[in-house]
This record gives sequence, C-alpha cells and structure tokens, in this order.
Amino acid sequence: MDREKTIVRTSIIGIAANLLLAAFKAVIGFASGSVAIITDAVNNITDGLSSVITIIGAKYAGKKPDKEHPLGHGRAEYISAAVISVLVLYAGVTSLVESVKKIINPGEISYDYIQIVILIAAVFVKVFLGTYFSHIGKKVNSDSLVDSGKDAIGDVFISSAAILAAIIYIIKGFSIEGYVGVLIGVFIIKAGVGMLKHTMDDIIGHRPDSELTRQIKESVCEFEGVYGVYDMILHNYGPDKYMGSIHVEIDASKNADEIDTLSRRITHTIYAKYGVVIEAVGVYARDDIHPEVSEMRGKVSDIVFSHDNVLQMHGFRVDFDNKLIMADIIIDFAAPDREGLYTHIIEDIAEAYPGYTPKIVLDIDASDL
Repeated sequence: MDREKTIVRTSIIGIAANLLLAAFKAVIGFASGSVAIITDAVNNITDGLSSVITIIGAKYAGKKPDKEHPLGHGRAEYISAAVISVLVLYAGVTSLVESVKKIINPGEISYDYIQIVILIAAVFVKVFLGTYFSHIGKKVNSDSLVDSGKDAIGDVFISSAAILAAIIYIIKGFSIEGYVGVLIGVFIIKAGVGMLKHTMDDIIGHRPDSELTRQIKESVCEFEGVYGVYDMILHNYGPDKYMGSIHVEIDASKNADEIDTLSRRITHTIYAKYGVVIEAVGVYARDDIHPEVSEMRGKVSDIVFSHDNVLQMHGFRVDFDNKLIMADIIIDFAAPDREGLYTHIIEDIAEAYPGYTPKIVLDIDASDL
C-alpha cells in the first residue's frame, strides 16, 4: 500500500507539472507560430496522460488477489508501461508529421525574450521531474515511473533544441523550426521504441535479475548437506513478486523426513531474505558411496565438457539395474546447433559405455550460470 501511495503521489506531481508546462508552451507556440514549441507542448500533454495511466496501473496492480487472479494483479503495471510507450510513440510520429509540414509550408514566426526565458525555466522543471521520477521509480521498482523519468530527461534535450531554434531565429533571422521538429520527432520515436521493447520483455518473460538469482543460490548452498543449486525458475507476477522452484543436490542417504525438513527451511529462509516464494524444492541424490559412480561421473563430465558451449552438467545418477546413465546438461543458447550438439554428446557417452543407455536431459536454467 505504501508503494502504491508513493507511485500515485509522484504521478500527481507529474500531471500537475506537465499540464502547467503544456499550457505555457501552447500559448508561446501559437503566439510565435513555432511548430517546435507547439510539438513540445503536445509532448508535455502526453507526459501528463502517461502519469494518469501510471496511477490507474498502480491502483489496479495493488488490488488484492481474488478467485480469478489468485496471484494478484501486479502484471497490470507492465500493461500501463506498454500504454505509456505507445503514447510516446504517437507523440513522436505526430511531431514528425507536423514538422515535415512546416518544412514544406513555412509560416511566419515571431519570438520575444520573455518567451525564451519561460522556455528555459521549463527546461529546469523537466530536469527536476526526470530526476525525481527516476529516483522514486527505482526506489519502489516501478517501470512506469522509471520510463516517465527517462522521457522527462529526453524532453530536456527536446526543449533545449526548440529554444536553440528560437535563439537562432532571433539573432540570425533564419528559421530551422521544421528541421528541429523532425529531430525532436525522431528522438521521441526512438525513446518510445526503447521503452516498448523493455516493457514487452517484462510481459513476455525474461531472465531474472542475475544478482538476485546469485544471492538465492548462495543462500541455499549455505545449508549443510547441499552440494549445489540447479534448475532455478522464477515466475514474475509484477514488480518484486516472484514465485519459482529449484533443485538441490544432496546426499543420497538422506531420508524423507530430513529432505522435508531441509525443503521447508529453504523456502522459509528465501522468502524471509528476498521475498521470493519457492513453491517447490526438487532433489538430486548424489551417490558418493559407490566408487564406480564417482568414477563414471568424472568420465561423463569430461566427455560432456569436451564440447564447446556446454555450461553445466548436474543431477548425475546411475541405475545399475536398468543400465541407465542419467544427467541434465545446459547448452548455451548461443551455440550454433544446440540440438545437434546435444545428440553428439549422447552418442559420445553411449560409445564410452556401450552397455548403458544415456538418459540425458537438455535442460535450461533461468538464472545466470
């Protein structure tokens, strides 16, 4: 609730500031006939609307879980961030079109120094807004606020370009209004595309923060008897809302009661430290009792890692009764032919152990290895 209130309060400040700036710039733009300043005013209106959408997204995302959405509504913030990105793109395209028209059909322009002073003051307001939004956005992990902060900082350059065009016209009597407007439009479009790509990555799903996954793995490995942590999958349900699962490698001699106790301690610890819900802890049993298993593990490991682009092997196990060699391997997504490499590894293991059938899983790990 505190996070939601912070986002709403910050957004209201943004709405008020942007509407005030838009009003001043619109008056100056129409009075002077400057398409660059009018475009800048439209951009401020878009920024104000973005803040409105941020409030709506934060309010909806803050709703309690219900029957239809048992994991909450946190992903709504990603939708609001996407809408803001589209609005920025729209503002950029509109600016570009109007500026091209100004180049084709230039009109009369008239500036005075009072207007320039007001525009310079507006730049300082945008610097404050950009810094403030970015700081609060990072503090409460709000993509919408961070995007608004980036947009505001971008507006500083846009407004500065419009001011420069006005000064050049006053001093030299030469108008570069249309060309500056085109530059502004391209700048806004580029920013909008970047924001939309970042938001779409959140919606589609991307690799979790590497620092978070590293810390979780280190914390789990601190438990006595845990040899390694693998197969980490974290599902994101909004900013700072993660649920997932992991596999731990432990001694094969542990019984069900010991495994259950360890699993509960891991889930409680990770939630207390990082606010991440580990809903399942799988187990890989490590056999260090039989020397032949240790020998086979070493030899199979050498075979696997003799190939380029192999990142990890884990979960090694030998079923002597059914003549099976089991393990999971992770191959870099950058490998030219992951499936071909996977097949080649299986063939090499089968050749080294002709009496056994390799059951090798081509695995993935959502964390950085």
